[in-house]
This record gives sequence, C-alpha cells and structure tokens, in this order.
Amino acid sequence: MRKKTETEQPKDQSGEEKKLDVKAEIWSWVRWLACTAVVVVILTQVIFINARIPSGSMENTIMTKSRVIGFRFSYWFDEPERGDIIIFKYPVDEKQNYIKRIIGLPGETVEIRNGNVYIDGSETPLAEDYLKEEWIWKNDGYTFEVPEGCYFVMGDNRNRSEDARFWAEIALREGVAETEEEAQQYSFVRKDQIEGKAIFCYFPSIYMLK
Repeated sequence: MRKKTETEQPKDQSGEEKKLDVKAEIWSWVRWLACTAVVVVILTQVIFINARIPSGSMENTIMTKSRVIGFRFSYWFDEPERGDIIIFKYPVDEKQNYIKRIIGLPGETVEIRNGNVYIDGSETPLAEDYLKEEWIWKNDGYTFEVPEGCYFVMGDNRNRSEDARFWAEIALREGVAETEEEAQQYSFVRKDQIEGKAIFCYFPSIYMLK
C-alpha cells in the first residue's frame, strides 16, 4: 500500500478553498450592501430630508435650482417657530413637497395690509428683513385665522410666491374643495404635514438658512 508523503495534498483541497474564498467575498459584499441600504433608509427617512428648489419663490434666501438639507427630527420635541423655513406636504396635493417660511402660528390671526403682516391685531408690522424686494403683488386685504395645530406660510419672494394666500382658490379651482368654506382649510399647513426644518443649502453654495 502506497504511503502518502508530507508534500502530497488532497486533490480537491485547493479548489474547495477557492470556492470558499469566493463565497466569503460575495457574502461580505452582500452584508456591506445591506448595511449601507439600511443606513441610507434611516438617514433619508428618519433623520434628513433632501429638497431641490424648482422656483424663485424663496429668493433671495434660497435661489432657484438650489439644494437644501432639512432635519426631520427638528420638531419631535420642539414646536415650529415663526421664521422657520420648513419643507412640507403641499396641502392641496400632498404628493408634492413645498418649502416656505412660517409666518402665522396656531391660534393667531394673520392680517396682510399694504405690504405688511400684522399678527393678532398688532399696530406694529412683522419685521421681515428676509424679503427680496418691496412687496407689491397680492399684498393687501387678507385675513387668516390660523387653526390650532396648523401654520400659515409664505415665500420670501412675495411677488413670485404661490403660497398660502392662494391655496384656497386653487383647491376650489382644482375640485379638491367644493365650497369656499371647505377650501379655507387648505390655506394652512398641519403639523403632521411638515417633513422637516430646512437647515442649510449645499448647492450651488453652502450656507446656513435663517
């Protein structure tokens, strides 16, 4: 009977080792891809929201075609504040996301007179140093009673912003609401429609939003 020498190896050992190495490499990539996918989902669905600005409604604060990042968790423990720039589901069509600035808070009365905003009958207009230019379009004769749990929002470029001033009319025109009274609810953003607070712009330039 022939004895196996020290240098002899089982015939299939080298091939089996290669197969095991390939399987281990594939499994390593699968795990990496799975972990990456989970992290991406958590970041985009729980922590961050990414938005592209298609129009000039927020100029000069945010320019057309800019990209911004918002934090979804901003209002988990704190309430939205006047002046916050928020990304939210458009009340008339929640499939679309809009970005505007909070002007009126829950329970407040917002009056628009002669290019100024007045809160709860104040004789002093709201200070709005972020406005792009003199507000001359649709700037007078509006009063909004903000419901509890809701917010009144407008763009910083008031002369080009299709914001809460118009949403009731749009809801009627598009058949989303049947009566003027029913349409009024579409003038406001509910808190559960807010996707997050816009924090900074990262394209084409990087800067914090305020």
